[in-house]
Amino acid sequence: MSIISPSRKEELRKLAELARYKVATYGEDIDISVFEEAEEVKEIDELSKLPPEIQDAAISSGIDITEKERAGSFVQVDHSVIYQKIQSAYRGQIEIMSITDALEKYPELEEYWWKAVRVDQDKYTAHAELYPMHGYFIRVLPGQKVDRAIQACLLLQENARTQNVHNIIMMEEGSSAQIITGCSIAPKVNEGLHIGISEFYIKKNAKLVFTMIHNWADGFHVRPRSGAIVESNGIFINNYILLKPVKSIQSFPTAILEGENSKAMFNSLLYGLKDSKIDVGSRIILRGKNSSGEAISRAIVADSSQIYARGTLIAQNDESKAHLDCRGILFSNDGIMYAIPELLADRAPNSILSHEAAIGPIAEEEIEYLMTRGLSKEEAVSLITQGFMDVEILGLPKHLEDYIRRMIELTQKESM
Repeated sequence: MSIISPSRKEELRKLAELARYKVATYGEDIDISVFEEAEEVKEIDELSKLPPEIQDAAISSGIDITEKERAGSFVQVDHSVIYQKIQSAYRGQIEIMSITDALEKYPELEEYWWKAVRVDQDKYTAHAELYPMHGYFIRVLPGQKVDRAIQACLLLQENARTQNVHNIIMMEEGSSAQIITGCSIAPKVNEGLHIGISEFYIKKNAKLVFTMIHNWADGFHVRPRSGAIVESNGIFINNYILLKPVKSIQSFPTAILEGENSKAMFNSLLYGLKDSKIDVGSRIILRGKNSSGEAISRAIVADSSQIYARGTLIAQNDESKAHLDCRGILFSNDGIMYAIPELLADRAPNSILSHEAAIGPIAEEEIEYLMTRGLSKEEAVSLITQGFMDVEILGLPKHLEDYIRRMIELTQKESM
């Protein structure tokens, strides 16, 4: 059992109970009670021992089953942690374990539990506290520069189930790493609910590139709740990629730039398909001197999907600056896209906040130009789309960039 002091546990329980029916500020409201808990799943000692359909789902979310390009791995299926491994070359550099084990091993983690995300934010955070189902703890030790990505995979293999996870990512002083989280489902799963709480702590002079790839289904609901606290000279880069249909997703992570020269970047690549309802954004709060932020969103709306692309910049220090860049393409007469930028200078009259937002079709002259170069109309549209979904903004190693480009190309072909 986790080691949370009785007084703190009772405090959190009371706050969660008060928020049990609190509707989220944004997104479609979900009746959590219609989803059931899943059964236990046995542990494995190699990722290759995952059932083939689960392997395919993991691979489609950026997970390397061979682990050749990974420093370590964590896999949770439904609410069972089934795999944890650190490659031998990286032992002593990183820690990977279930959050349940981490709270028992490190009682001091209580200080960080629900610090970057409020337990009473809404009914989904409350549910995650009242009905915990593990999650992961990833820690990069002080001064360690991890040169291969760490991967975490959160999967559901049973239909109409709920998965609650609570993750803590700790980047100690002077450390750096890339983390890839793949969230997906087995082929037989069409509906369910995933609630993912993620708290990031970026200490002084540390850097984290965190990439989340979601691969859901037509009837699936997703409610991530994330927060990051960044100290002096810390860098937090958060990438979010959604290229498959989903019933609904609502996510609005916040980065608080507490330290001097701290920096946060949020990058989103969104492809709305079928009747997906996608409400994704980010909030950057600039408190530290010379803190800076950037949020870039690229969204394509196809079929009858709806995309809300939100972005909020809040400057609370005169010597801070941040920029929002939101662009969307509509491929369908039945699709809807909202670009919602919000800038707030909070007693910081000398801060610099800016935004750009644009929604429109692909320019016919661009298509015609490429067709004069020998491409078919379909090939021209595909090429322009891939250029619009600029993978280079994610700051990933080349092999991961190439993988995501292939995903975009496949999605484009399937949607045409």
